[in-house]
Amino acid sequence: MPRFVVEADGGSRGNPGPAGYGAVVLDPASGETLAERAEYIGVATNNVAEYKGLIAGLTAARDLAPDAQVLVRMDSKLVVEQMSGRWKIKHPDMKPLAAEAARILPRAQVTYEWIPRERNKHADRLANEAMDAGKRGEQWEPSASSAALDASAARSLSTPPPSGPPGDAAAGAAAARAALAASRGTAAGADTLFAEAEPGPAGTATAPAEVRDRAGHTAAPTAPAAGQGWAPGMGAPATFVLLRHGETALTPQKRFSGSGGSDPELSPAGRRQAAAVAEALAARGTVQTVISSPLLRCRETAQAVADRLGLDVTVEQGLREVDFGAWEGLTFAEVRERFPDDLQAWLDSPKAAPTGGGESFAAATRRISATRDRLLAEHAGRTVLLVTHVTPVKILVRLALGAPPESLFRMELSAASLSAVAYYADGNASVRLLNDTSHLR
Repeated sequence: MPRFVVEADGGSRGNPGPAGYGAVVLDPASGETLAERAEYIGVATNNVAEYKGLIAGLTAARDLAPDAQVLVRMDSKLVVEQMSGRWKIKHPDMKPLAAEAARILPRAQVTYEWIPRERNKHADRLANEAMDAGKRGEQWEPSASSAALDASAARSLSTPPPSGPPGDAAAGAAAARAALAASRGTAAGADTLFAEAEPGPAGTATAPAEVRDRAGHTAAPTAPAAGQGWAPGMGAPATFVLLRHGETALTPQKRFSGSGGSDPELSPAGRRQAAAVAEALAARGTVQTVISSPLLRCRETAQAVADRLGLDVTVEQGLREVDFGAWEGLTFAEVRERFPDDLQAWLDSPKAAPTGGGESFAAATRRISATRDRLLAEHAGRTVLLVTHVTPVKILVRLALGAPPESLFRMELSAASLSAVAYYADGNASVRLLNDTSHLR
């Protein structure tokens, strides 16, 4: 009797929004791809797209061998639990789709397994290719697909879980995820830099907590006890991928360039950097939303990434750089020569503002903290790219670490560098990456 593995996924850029699905049939012994299916389905929810992917994958397996034993692997907890009969199907849109999936093959021939999204890259990429095609007014074509190659590239970017001293939030979270992965028969340490075990999507799979709320399911995750920031079951974190904009003409000269200056555009080098980071993020395949500072250099960088990912750019005023007042356009040495007392006060205290009505680090921290909290509420469980500046990135990292204000002067952030912070439901945060420029080499 033939045996197949079906991996399926679906996503919606907006939920509901432009949606698509992907499915692949694999030989479990060799890993060979036997069939691929993907389709842009118009405006739909994540859950509908996920079920459509399941239906397409089962249909492809049946077409290959109607008597096959099929293992379905998906990173949608909702679909796996509902199709396995452990969760009730309450949402009216889901019932006919589940019934259609159940009719494709006899129940005894199909089993279901939940897998982390990191192990579902092939189907995820197919779904994104379908949505990209839909955005162009086309349908997905197998001949144009690079899903298998992209999935392989994404796996090569995986990193081991972070380590740290006892009580470290990142180490605790990694240990818990590794234990969960081992209990499910998965490889410990398979997290990517920018995605947790169950990320919530627009254009990828939906976070379990978010799915359950929308589907009306009653089995919500149990909240961790106080102090157990690493405990399993608290749902996927929101992950902010922090991208500093590419170079402008002022960047190599190390001149102060804030929100009160000339608002320079990207230089030719900066545009090349933006293209390079766009390719790197496309290979990782985890970013679901792109949000930019209103300043031109960030909007240009963000647009290069968004165009590559098939996403739109949202402008967020709270991500702007600080206003450096009379220091705008000057080098550090020039400021020290012209405004020595003001510069020393600024170095000594976060409450001191640059000469001429600039914004202090303390004021910027209040602004950026409020922006962070609002974006976390709007994008719970999702991976969001924030295209911003040196100071906002440093402040977000400092706050996540609980580091003192003087740490702002002890971080290096290169143009077009990537950093990442994961925010958990219990209020803990984990810095997962800082000043990565590998994509520029």
